[in-house]
Amino acid sequence: MLLPSPLFFDRMNLIYDAPDEVRRWYDRPHGRGMRINPLKLSPGRIAEMGFELEPVPFSPLGYRLTNDEQRPGKSPWHHAGAIYMQEPSAMSAVTALDPQPGERILDMCAAPGGKSTQIAALLNRSGILFANEYVRSRANILVSNIERMGIPNAVVTSLHPDAIAQRFPGWFDRVLVDAPCSGEGMFRREEAAVAEWSPEHVRTCAARQRGILDSAAQCVAEGGVLVYSTCTFAPEENELTVAAFLSEHPDFYIEAIDAGFGRPGLDADRLKAFAAAHGQDISGIAIPDSITLTRRIFPSDGGEGHFVARLRKSGTLQPHDDEFSCTESHSGPAAGLLESCFDTPLNGWLHQQGDSHYLLPCPMELLSGLPVVRAGVLVGTAEKKRIEPHHALFMAADPASCRNRLELSADSRELERFLHGEQIDAPDDLRGYTVVLCSGIITGFGKASGGALKNRYPKGLRLL
Repeated sequence: MLLPSPLFFDRMNLIYDAPDEVRRWYDRPHGRGMRINPLKLSPGRIAEMGFELEPVPFSPLGYRLTNDEQRPGKSPWHHAGAIYMQEPSAMSAVTALDPQPGERILDMCAAPGGKSTQIAALLNRSGILFANEYVRSRANILVSNIERMGIPNAVVTSLHPDAIAQRFPGWFDRVLVDAPCSGEGMFRREEAAVAEWSPEHVRTCAARQRGILDSAAQCVAEGGVLVYSTCTFAPEENELTVAAFLSEHPDFYIEAIDAGFGRPGLDADRLKAFAAAHGQDISGIAIPDSITLTRRIFPSDGGEGHFVARLRKSGTLQPHDDEFSCTESHSGPAAGLLESCFDTPLNGWLHQQGDSHYLLPCPMELLSGLPVVRAGVLVGTAEKKRIEPHHALFMAADPASCRNRLELSADSRELERFLHGEQIDAPDDLRGYTVVLCSGIITGFGKASGGALKNRYPKGLRLL
């Protein structure tokens, strides 16, 4: 693998107590992890997947793969949205955020969706998640992962952080800023991060992070929580960014993260010594004693590398009383499709935009004027005199509510054929749109008639 610059190791000597160990990190392969999606799979069913796993301390939903030959990302369980492949320590930020059902949550820098889908799992289909990604092309990847994981209550936007702050001041109960960073915690996984690294790049990232945090702070409700995280070891991007933020935002303070992972953040003396060694003037930053309540994760702590700070805004957080539970009866062109496919009405507000029909997680008035990439669930698209349902509609559904179901085992040849996009056999009495289940979990759908199921699994997702 491509080794980091000697300058990187010089910096690590000042922030890690065993510098010789740092070099040995890069003689070993990186760790691989996955997280289960409780919207689709209960933790008690882990053994059914047949993977060799061990729990990680960063999330009760997270596991480390102990067999390098395993490829869960190519399994039917992955296609069904039951699992998400994620570096273990990256799960720590959402654990620190601690989302609660019914809350309003903002993931400010959300792509590719690991942390957003983890938040949504904890919301358990209640409340609302705004998953924002400023880079529009990355927002499309975010939408794809949200669809696969069956999340009905997310709004995906592609906005500059300043624009979100202007539109939603003090509106969110919890805000996550998993900031773009120099990526030192990805060095063992991505050679591009190694090649791009330099002290100048670190400083550029730190300046950008402070701007994002300033915008995020405006979005947090009184008494709300702001979690800041990076996947780097650089003090400029971690403790010093948090200290600078607190100097400018006295209405926020650091809270302890009661999670049992990692180690305390660097204290003021160590940060000052680091800055002095690198000719950095930090005299204008007041470093609080509470800075050690932040958490650092190194490869020796069981993860590739992460930093997490949990900040609380002064005041009292107000409850919202299940404000996004729709009690309206469905009406309009898509209502007939929903009635024909499901026994139980789906929660949400139906909305038509052009030929596309959506089931929104909130009234349209809340989203008016926003450049929304996707809101809620794409129900289907108008074609001639009917509405063709979309893959996302069934992925977000409760299997028990679906009128037509075709059950297949995870290791069956028929499921493999379905994931390749082939037509498969179906019972003669099965008619109409039918969900295909991987051991009880919705994987996709097709249209059944005459003993066959015509495949509707999206071409871009099919196995090659």
